[in-house]
Amino acid sequence: MNTAPAGADLVIDSNAERFAVDVVQASTERLVLVDLWAPWCGPCKQLGPVLEKVINNAGGAVSLVKIDIDQNPQIAQALRVQSIPAVFAFKDGQPVDAFMGALPESQVKEFIEKNLGGAIGPSPVEQAMEAGLAALEENNTEVALTAFAKILELEPDNIEAKAHLSRVYLDLGEAEAAETLLETIEEKDRGNQHVSAAFAALSIAKNSANAGDLAPLEENVANDPENLQARFELAQALVGAGSYHAGGDQFLEIIKRDNEWNDQIARTELLKIFEVLGPMHDISKDLRRKLSAALFS
Repeated sequence: MNTAPAGADLVIDSNAERFAVDVVQASTERLVLVDLWAPWCGPCKQLGPVLEKVINNAGGAVSLVKIDIDQNPQIAQALRVQSIPAVFAFKDGQPVDAFMGALPESQVKEFIEKNLGGAIGPSPVEQAMEAGLAALEENNTEVALTAFAKILELEPDNIEAKAHLSRVYLDLGEAEAAETLLETIEEKDRGNQHVSAAFAALSIAKNSANAGDLAPLEENVANDPENLQARFELAQALVGAGSYHAGGDQFLEIIKRDNEWNDQIARTELLKIFEVLGPMHDISKDLRRKLSAALFS
């Protein structure tokens, strides 16, 4: 796979006069994408930054030539373009593939890899996300904090990074910082699974903040098993301390004794555990099975 030399400009504006050099000749050395666009084209404005991002993260394996068809209509005519944005892949002086419309980043990357005949590797954001998620799995908050913060430097509106970083803040006991960060996510994006899980984790942290020591709460329940408020406070404290299974079992006990108690709040809190851990976690699966048994037996 040929790559551009160090310092090469991988994204350039060109025209009909330069087409032979910038596209035809250049494509004998590496893959060249030609982006046909126009200033009045809304989808072109969406696709342009995506193309540039993928190209700049491809390690010099491909370059991008941008051509304004209003200024260079003969190029669009020669390539028989019916609509824009239109992107053509050139190899060895010839167009070999094309797509129309504003594709998402993942599909643009797939298009490039197909025409390169190989992977172009993860972007810096993808690399940081992978490192951050691995660090979360290992409870390495320092590495996770650095990784997700790096993503937000590169992509300030990356909602997944915000969600994961908020979870790191919660692990560090910084609930206020987590809440401030999550509040920057727009309502339309709060249905994202990572975002909703982060909000659930924040709610659990806030609920358990004033729970106190477990010992007296456990004693209260032992002395009065029918006291659902005492059992609820114990459940919140257990979950807040990271004992999701034990806390979930206490919520289930409330549901068994009185499913409607306090507007089904025990069930609401139990669902937050599923959100935080994810539906495929062993604890989630076990608690979900017990919930079904409690509700339908």
